[in-house]
Amino acid sequence: MTPHRRRSAHRRLAIITAGAIVSAALAWGPASPADAARHPASQRAVMPGALVPTPAPANDARAYSVADVRRAAFGAFLDSEPEGLVRLREFSGWLGGTELRVGHTYLPGDVWENIEGGYNFLDSWAKWRLAKPDRLLVLNVPLMEHNEAQVSDIAVARLLRRAAAGEFDEHFRLLAKRLVDLGATDTVLVLGWEMNGVTYTHRCGPDPEDWIRYWRRIVTVMRSIPGQKFRFDFAPNRGADSIPWPKCYPGDDFVDIVGMDSYDQPRGMSFDEEVSEPYGLQFHVDFARQHHKPISYPEWGLYRNGDNVTYMLRMLAWMDEHKPLYNTITDYCPHGVWLCTENPRAAATYRAVLASSVLPEPTPLPVVPVPPAPVVPVPPEPTPVPLPTPVPTPPAPAVPEPPAPAAPP
Repeated sequence: MTPHRRRSAHRRLAIITAGAIVSAALAWGPASPADAARHPASQRAVMPGALVPTPAPANDARAYSVADVRRAAFGAFLDSEPEGLVRLREFSGWLGGTELRVGHTYLPGDVWENIEGGYNFLDSWAKWRLAKPDRLLVLNVPLMEHNEAQVSDIAVARLLRRAAAGEFDEHFRLLAKRLVDLGATDTVLVLGWEMNGVTYTHRCGPDPEDWIRYWRRIVTVMRSIPGQKFRFDFAPNRGADSIPWPKCYPGDDFVDIVGMDSYDQPRGMSFDEEVSEPYGLQFHVDFARQHHKPISYPEWGLYRNGDNVTYMLRMLAWMDEHKPLYNTITDYCPHGVWLCTENPRAAATYRAVLASSVLPEPTPLPVVPVPPAPVVPVPPEPTPVPLPTPVPTPPAPAVPEPPAPAAPP
């Protein structure tokens, strides 16, 4: 029907416009040190035991299509508190009304009571989720209290030993019950994110075996709550970090989604290297495919390479190609595009690709009857009246001239 054809035309026009904006941004020059001088991938060591990744193209960013990714489930992390939901609406407005289907928040990792979702922390997020059936609530769940307290590896190993023995199970039972009671039964739970790094107390490196046992206990406990439909997202940092993340993988029976947090780092790394590095983007996609799991990108954004248009364009194209279940950009500095004003070129790229392109159908104007033009009557031509035939007048009789008088003698 005509309305559908009109929408398609608007969408194609928006994609062409986005491509023009991105091309203009790229024409401003190298977007980062990584674009100006790329490091050969061969200089990076390949970790032993790695999957053989599918070769990644080494094309310039402009070789990737600016694809239509608007219909995918995406969102942004804007704030863990209910303020994040207000900002989510504002972010949607910045994108011209594009609907953000993913709400993303984090449970505080300071004390167990907060990890349990106490103090009505989850109420607003659950209401947001229930307002529309196609929305997705993503909840990052710390696995230890004092999660950012720079706890030593020895202390972490001791905690993992206690956790693997079931000491902390009840905290996750309470969290699961709270989510079900609120109606957020299908929440995506990102447990112990970035476990292959060194930032968090819930890291895997000090004892991978006990860490895996602990994950399995948590999943088993939370799945035991009647009514739950949770999905559990295993989301390491991109790359090897402190431990190759496959060593922390809990097994297919305890994982529903294989996610990855992927920021534009380290400094000087090109996007091609982010794809092909050990345990990088391509390895992640291949690993998930081999394990028959969907992928996700719970955290991604700009970082060490600054306002990098090439990263932004190619990350969007990468996600369009590989179809993650969801993605959420981290929108605070230095990573973001809206709350953070440090990345104007990358922000323009993001906005050009994701801004709403489906214009509403125009409201038909009321039909106002136009009165006919007034008809000015034309007077009829007068009928000619025949004139009488002229009658010739007879000539008057000639009057004789009197004789002239006689001349005198």
